Formats: sequence, structure tokens, C-alpha cells
Amino acid sequence: MSTLHTPFRYDYVGSFLRPDVLKRARADREAGLISAEQLRTVEDIAIRDLVAKQKAAGYHVITDGEFRRSYWHLDFMWGLNGVSHSVAREGYQFHGEETTADTAVVTGPISGENHPFVEDYKFVKQFEEEGVVAKQTLPSPAQTLSELKLNRVDGQLESLRAVYGDDEEKLVSDLAAAYRTVFLELYAAGCRNVQLDDCTWGIYCDKDFSKKLGIDTITLKKISDEGVHINNLALVGLPADLNVTTHVCRGNYHSTYAFSGGYDPVAPYLFAQEDVSAFYLEFDDARSGSFAPLAYVPEGKRVVLGLVTTKSPRLEDKDEVKARIAEAAKYVPLENLYLSPQCGFASCEIGNKLTEREQWAKLALVKEIAEEVWGE
Repeated sequence: MSTLHTPFRYDYVGSFLRPDVLKRARADREAGLISAEQLRTVEDIAIRDLVAKQKAAGYHVITDGEFRRSYWHLDFMWGLNGVSHSVAREGYQFHGEETTADTAVVTGPISGENHPFVEDYKFVKQFEEEGVVAKQTLPSPAQTLSELKLNRVDGQLESLRAVYGDDEEKLVSDLAAAYRTVFLELYAAGCRNVQLDDCTWGIYCDKDFSKKLGIDTITLKKISDEGVHINNLALVGLPADLNVTTHVCRGNYHSTYAFSGGYDPVAPYLFAQEDVSAFYLEFDDARSGSFAPLAYVPEGKRVVLGLVTTKSPRLEDKDEVKARIAEAAKYVPLENLYLSPQCGFASCEIGNKLTEREQWAKLALVKEIAEEVWGE
């Protein structure tokens, strides 16, 4: 049983570019040309190859690259009891692109027993070895709650109300309990590292978008408190050695983004109050703002600086990245800082606009810089 906990000095968020053979197999499955078992065999082979490459790259954490998912978030939601797949009226709107259109609809009381991600984790777990530990990525409870209430498909809210009426507290309670069930089943399977991916905070960081939605200071406090509440509620009573971190994203689809803005509006809530051990944060360009909001990070908590972008194949200048790490160290002690790409390489199956070779070059750069800065 590994006792290693994320983050590591050089780390990554979790998703990787899907190989063409996997994309073809998924298309064949949708067309009815191969069985679910045949698709899973292709996935298994692709994940084995990915894990070998992660280890060869010298990383201490392994994931399945989210190779079994279409989306970084929706596939998890569809695996919850009482939540079903549906096709939305339109996709999510990114700058210059619209995503494929899918969503999640509440069709019954929500619970987390027998989630398929637990079996997916077990497959990766078998490849752990001395100095290498598996990490499981999940969308945050706040992210799932938001999706279930977005009204992206006709009848979505009516279906939600048919189950929960206007009892928001019961909905939050059931969803948090479902997450705890998944956490505990993952723990029983040997998992000690869970990462909660969360775009909700990225929305609140975008002042122009918030203004368009009419989110004033009072509303921001209310929805931020609600986000912290459900995320923390899901973590209540978990084993002390289950390490939970979070990644905050502003959207990552086909090298585009959804939101802009620094962490200033959400730092007093997200950084100061969320009960996670570390924050994986986007800081790869000017859209992310300054490091000043890191002053809200409590003493002893860790911050993974996402200073290397996954949206472009261009390799960052090492000295510039080191200078930015030094700048961040004015707010969080250097020993509590870590380095990673700003997000995954393929938050959705389509992936970002770079090659697999360029993906690994990015990770090699992260490792090289981290070793030079921290000597480890």
C-alpha cells in the first residue's frame, strides 16, 4: 500500500491526448461495430501504454489519462445513481468554439454506490510501484450540482423538481453523501489520492461574465459559500490518510477557454475555506491574474502552479517560469509550491491542439524546471 501523497514537485492535472486507435474504437462502438467489451480492451491497452510513458517520463503519479471518458466531468455524473445522460440544446460556449452537446439530468434520488470509476481506478492501481502512486480525478461536488441545475435540456429542471421539489438542502445532502460513498469505495480499493476538478470558481473569477449574469458582491458571497459548503460537506468523516486536492480551471477545450480573470473574487472562499490539502491553479497567461490572491492560502497548504500551458505546443522559457515561481513565493513559501501544466491535455476526447510528442515535451520541461528550482 503506497503512502505517497500528491502533489509532487513536478506534477500534472490528469488528462492526456487520446491515441487515434482509441478514438477510432470509441467511434466504432457508437456505430455498433464493436462491443463494449472490445472497446474496453482497446482502452486497457492504451492505458497500459500511457502509464508506461508516465513512468518513463520520471513522474511519481500515474492516471488513466481519462481515456475511458468522453468528458472530464459528465461521465462521472452519469455514473451516479439517479443521474442520466441527455443531449443538451447546445454545447458549452468557449471562445471561438462550441463543445459537443451533452448534459446530466436527475431522474431519481442521487447516491454513489457501485460507481464505475472505482473499477477504472483498480485497473490503474495495479501499476503502482515504489515511488509511483495512482491518482483519481473527479469533478467537484459543486461542479456536479451546477450541471444538474443548469437547465441545458428541455425538462431538466422539471425532472429535478419531480425528485427533490424545492428542497435544495436535500439535494445538496444527497449529492455530498453520494460523493462520500464514492470516496470510501475508492479508498477500499486502495486509493489515497483524489483530485476534484472545478470550473465553477473560474466562472466567478470572470467579472465581465458575472456582470452579464447579474452576480453582485452579495450574490457572489452567497454562491461562493454554497460552493465551499457542498465541497466540504462531501469530505466530512473521510479517512485521515485520504488525500484530497482540487484543480481550478477556466475551461480547457480544443485549446480554447471559457472564462478570464484573476482569483481575487473567490480567494476569500476557495483558498481560505475549502478543506483540501492542495490547490492546482492555472497561471499560464494574463487571463489568470496576479499571484496576490495566494495570500489567502492558509499556512501549510500547498499550491501547484500551473505555469506551463497545455493549450499550445510552444515551450515556455525556463527563466521566465522560474521568475514567476519566485514571484509566487512572496505569497506562499517556496517549500509549499509545486509545478505543473495549467490543465489537462485533453479535458474532453477531442484534446488540445498539440501532438503527443509536444505533450511529453511539455512534461519534460515541467520536470526539468522543478528539479532546478527545488533540487528534487
